[in-house]
Amino acid sequence: MTSNISKLVLTISFTALIGCGSTGGLILTPVENIDTVPLKVAELTETEKKNWGHLDLATDTIPGMSVDKAYSEIIKNKKGSKVIVAVLDSGIDLGHEDLDDVLWTNTREKPGNNKDDDGNGFIDDIHGYNFLGESYNEQLEYVRMLRLNIGDQATLTKAKTELEKGYNEALQNKQQYEQILQAVKGADAEVRQHLGKETYTKQDLAGIEATTETMQRNVAILTQMLSIKDSIPEILKELGLGIAHFTDQVNYNLNKDFNGREIVGDDPYDLSDINYGNGNPNNRVEDESHGTHVAGIIAAERNNGIGANGVANNVAIMSIRAVPNGDEYDKDIARGIRYAVDNGARVINGSFGKAYSPKAQWVYDAIKYAAENNVLFVHAAGNDGANLDDPSNPNYPNDQIDNGIEFSDNVITVGALDPNYGSELVASYSNYGKINVDIFAPGTDIYSTYPNDTYEYSPGTSMASPAVAGLAALLFSQYPNLTASQVKKIILASGLPIKTKVILGGDPSNSASLSEISTSGKIANAYNALIMANKVSKGQLQL
Repeated sequence: MTSNISKLVLTISFTALIGCGSTGGLILTPVENIDTVPLKVAELTETEKKNWGHLDLATDTIPGMSVDKAYSEIIKNKKGSKVIVAVLDSGIDLGHEDLDDVLWTNTREKPGNNKDDDGNGFIDDIHGYNFLGESYNEQLEYVRMLRLNIGDQATLTKAKTELEKGYNEALQNKQQYEQILQAVKGADAEVRQHLGKETYTKQDLAGIEATTETMQRNVAILTQMLSIKDSIPEILKELGLGIAHFTDQVNYNLNKDFNGREIVGDDPYDLSDINYGNGNPNNRVEDESHGTHVAGIIAAERNNGIGANGVANNVAIMSIRAVPNGDEYDKDIARGIRYAVDNGARVINGSFGKAYSPKAQWVYDAIKYAAENNVLFVHAAGNDGANLDDPSNPNYPNDQIDNGIEFSDNVITVGALDPNYGSELVASYSNYGKINVDIFAPGTDIYSTYPNDTYEYSPGTSMASPAVAGLAALLFSQYPNLTASQVKKIILASGLPIKTKVILGGDPSNSASLSEISTSGKIANAYNALIMANKVSKGQLQL
């Protein structure tokens, strides 16, 4: 499911030699003991906010991926070879000013003639393919399973219980957000009138002599809001997004009677039924922004004077529209992976996930197919603040079954970081797990492309995954002889090892080191990865 809820919570009432071993004497970015890096006390500047995921921990005391340092000190003017990265997601705004020059184009296909010119089984797939047809809103998988009676009795009983709980919570949250919105609007209007100005600061609020109970309440409400966001318009926007999110849950995601697939015309639980979809993987509505945001993190045109900079500098983005506003279908994901592989992608980004997967084997087989063809699959860990190693918290797809041995060596699962180095480094919403999560990368409030030539901040492991996918593309571009397995190992081995304990799930009583909650115990680092990739590419280092 693509939607990310903002972290808004409303309650009203080094350069050092690290030695030999697997790193081969790699020169790492931070000082020798990374945990002595000073905490950044000052708030991020506007420039830092827009680019924090590319900054360097030692230089900036911000836990980015050292992307800017990698370009200035290693890559410089080297473009490398072009790498196709498939964004398996919602539709992308293909005409976006910061993406239009980095799109993959199928030159063997003639646009608009309604023919499969290249014989790949897909008509008019110029920039990718759309497996959703004209559908967008969808149910969660377990709601579909209940509607269609798919699964054993124990699974259906569990799903029924979850649905009853989830629907009631969504309805309550929707109502609560609506009440808060009205309270904030009312308080804002009265304070603006009292101050005689349209905008005001925390200091303005603090200076109000509230002589009435109503004004005391207004000041208290707005003061609390401004402790969460910088301005009331931002608060109102977040509340509106929250209301829209919970409304979608009530009307579509958790509505057992809704069938979003009906207009597509296929049987989504029949892998042999392939006559569906079309060659237009553009976003259908403005709110379908997830894929556009993800694509920008990977490949927004670098240093063009507008918008944001992608991680990779020589990429062709293949848009595969397969993730609706709800849970994705296993069939679409499996076919999307195979489409990407067959049409030349070297990296596939999957910023999606779900707790139920009745046809998981279809996706597993597709991932194995990608591995056989030397294609890397980068996947978001999910946003439940949960331990994925606990069998009660599954997140599909993954690269092993029941916490067993990995069946494929081409999958990287990525957790999300906050820009705050220290105990709050791991985002409170990020899933984790020593078996199920490989590495962490910047994910909170990432600035990137949005539909209609706009740009927004968005949080989630959905944002951390494309950061790593962009890094993988950068490695493939500079060192084309590397295999998918080697790139995975390089990214995991070259990350920064954080030993200090971090808070998990936003619960200060629950903390652990990164080595206890991820396979690598590290945060991704482009500078280190390029140094290591150079050694592996030349045969000077074996992984």
